[in-house]
Amino acid sequence: MASLHDDIERVLWTEEEISARISEIGTAVAADLEGSSAGVVFVGVATGAFLFLADLVRRVGRLPVEVDFVRVESYGSGTESNGAPRITCDVKVDVRGKHVLLVEDIVDSGNTLSCLISHLEAKGASSVSVCTFLDKPARRKVHFKLVGDGKFYRGFECPNYFVVGYGMDFAELYRNLPYVGILKPELYQ
Repeated sequence: MASLHDDIERVLWTEEEISARISEIGTAVAADLEGSSAGVVFVGVATGAFLFLADLVRRVGRLPVEVDFVRVESYGSGTESNGAPRITCDVKVDVRGKHVLLVEDIVDSGNTLSCLISHLEAKGASSVSVCTFLDKPARRKVHFKLVGDGKFYRGFECPNYFVVGYGMDFAELYRNLPYVGILKPELYQ
């Protein structure tokens, strides 16, 4: 039986590099939100962000946070967003008057993020920040506006490759790889 590792053209970020960067982000997020009188809700954009969200929550120290997930569909089983994201499972936590930190696996076109920021603002969030594991600014089509005193945190700037691992998938595979790698193009073209 072939290994998932055999499908990777090359590794972009190792498990150790990921861990070190998440520690840095966690420290920054905790410092920015510490002492906030409003509640703090971390909202993972499932399922790609589940590993990043879990690691990030563990690194914000004693900062009291609520955690929830939202599901948004815009990819299906392909490699390109259809440009029309729709929320298929909403947050259950009441975000009214709270600081929301949207935790994404990857931001590329900006369509999903823009949709979610507007949605959370409409639900009464006092601010919306974004914490993305990977950022692909070269693919940005929509420039999103953060709410209130929201901030933008990113793990790594990602070159324009189709990447998998550390929660990110292709056709629901590769999420369990402990690193981020470039998927061999012949597997998805």
